[in-house]
Amino acid sequence: MGEFRKGLLRLLGVAAALTLLVAPSPAVAQDREKAPVTVPALSNWVSGSGSYQYRNGARLVADSPAGRRVADTLADDLRAAGHGTVPVVSGGARTGDIVIDVRPATPSLGAEGYELRAGKWLSVTGATETGAFYGTRTVLQLLAQGDRIPAGRTVDVPRYKERGVGVCACYIHISPPWLENLVREMAYHKLNQLLLELKVKSDAHPEADTWGYYTKDEIRGLVTLGDKYHVEIIPEINSPGHMDPWIENRPDLQLTDSDGNKQPARLDVTQQAAFDYYTSLMDEYAQVFTAKAWHMGADEYMLGSDYSKYPQMLRYARLKYGANATPQDAYIDFINRVQAYAARKGKQLRIWNDGLTGANTVPVAAGTTVEHWLDVTTKPSQLIAQGHPLMNAAYSLYLVRGGFHSDTKALYDQSWDPRSFEGEKLTSSKGVTGAKISLWPDNGRGETENEVAVELWPALRHIAQATWGDPHPDATYAEFTARGTAVGRAPGRRDPTRLPVADGTYTFRTAGTSFDAQVQRTADGYATVRTADGCLEVRGGRLTLNVPLQPGAQATARTCDPANTLQRWQLEPAAGGYRLVNAITQMALSVTDDGHLVQYPPDQHTPAVWHPTAH
Repeated sequence: MGEFRKGLLRLLGVAAALTLLVAPSPAVAQDREKAPVTVPALSNWVSGSGSYQYRNGARLVADSPAGRRVADTLADDLRAAGHGTVPVVSGGARTGDIVIDVRPATPSLGAEGYELRAGKWLSVTGATETGAFYGTRTVLQLLAQGDRIPAGRTVDVPRYKERGVGVCACYIHISPPWLENLVREMAYHKLNQLLLELKVKSDAHPEADTWGYYTKDEIRGLVTLGDKYHVEIIPEINSPGHMDPWIENRPDLQLTDSDGNKQPARLDVTQQAAFDYYTSLMDEYAQVFTAKAWHMGADEYMLGSDYSKYPQMLRYARLKYGANATPQDAYIDFINRVQAYAARKGKQLRIWNDGLTGANTVPVAAGTTVEHWLDVTTKPSQLIAQGHPLMNAAYSLYLVRGGFHSDTKALYDQSWDPRSFEGEKLTSSKGVTGAKISLWPDNGRGETENEVAVELWPALRHIAQATWGDPHPDATYAEFTARGTAVGRAPGRRDPTRLPVADGTYTFRTAGTSFDAQVQRTADGYATVRTADGCLEVRGGRLTLNVPLQPGAQATARTCDPANTLQRWQLEPAAGGYRLVNAITQMALSVTDDGHLVQYPPDQHTPAVWHPTAH
């Protein structure tokens, strides 16, 4: 089918070229294969004569409601990119216009493909609103390189339907502006899934509202942005393992070993109360997330012989499935009950693969999407044969704070594509939904958000290329990275490295206290705040992933250390002054009655607003 589709697109390109081009010169004929630079690359560009010129007076022409929505977003992005204010109109096109057309009667474009024609005007056509939207991302990338676009035509259709980024904002809080930047960059590169493991502040279970959460309004804002930019934001509450952010204050739901020891990260799947608790969280997330999928994680629940420490697992499995059942059947049973619950709510379940070791008699419900990251006994080809859509989430695609970073150059040089799983390379893409890169906070203070962003963008562009089109469009990795330089960053992206005050010495004043400090920009775009006694640093309280995440932990002066990320601060504008927000904990400083500086989430304690006066 893949070769047939490529052949069909080539034929369509030739046919269109006959109507678009008039007596092409030999020079034009030689230039047919030189497509304009984009990421992902255009693979079937047919050159024409002349060029399209973007100039003052250009309009966005759209007649259908779907086309106008795409045009409105493009108008916002053109303005953000410095291309001026462009009106959205209906009717016929004139020279210099950009036409947005959604034609459901063009099934060859699929759910996300588009056709782009450049001549006297630009035209973008999609069979769906999403397809037309992706065509406008190509327009923006081309205009980022200049106002003149060579005449020609392309039909651009993705090879894989799932093109993603996974982010664990599950322990270390990631700032909403950083996530918003990510959504814009993903859309700019035609990635369509942000798989987000995080905690939403719970009204139903306030005992779980320890720090690391997002408010529902923050999530609503992020989901609205994702909808605008056609990035589906799929939430994850990892279970039944890694549940400590949710059940650390619920020992009644924690799995207990044969010695009576509670396991705060493991949910006791043999209890109906545990299932009810988890599904109530799913219902609460449904108040803010609109995705048609639910990620339950299901990774790293048990390791090897650990099941033997929990005899209740075997008792539960045999009571429900008979004498031949195994302890792992109790774990699979929990997955399948969540799957059935999600299906009743109109959502498809997703899980990681590492728990599917084959030591079970109960199969995982067919249709459950499996994200494959670890080479275990059950291979990718077996999972596909068992009826599971399979996403490649290989460990080689990981970026770990303070740890392993994906070797993007090596992957590109190997022509890596989503068929290359850990432990098995498939010969066919049938059953493979796509691939994603994953960001993990294992050493939460190992890198700041800004440092993570620097590592992320090459990997993001690579996964966009490998999931949309030819995984190796350029002869060298240097040529491929040059594409990223040429297209630049997404319009509307906020620059997180710009400090609102200059380096220098200031008196910081707020109600009831003041202190003198030297502000100095760090290489990653934060600031150190150096007093006479040392650099301001958050210390104390319980550490999570090597980070003092406890609300109320103090900020005190310590020996200055340029490598210490806990000494880096953001100055966030607020009410005529600035909040001091730690770059790692993402909590703002408040002042106690006795004058101590302490960190709190902004919805728990009103942050101090500091008014710096330069010396």
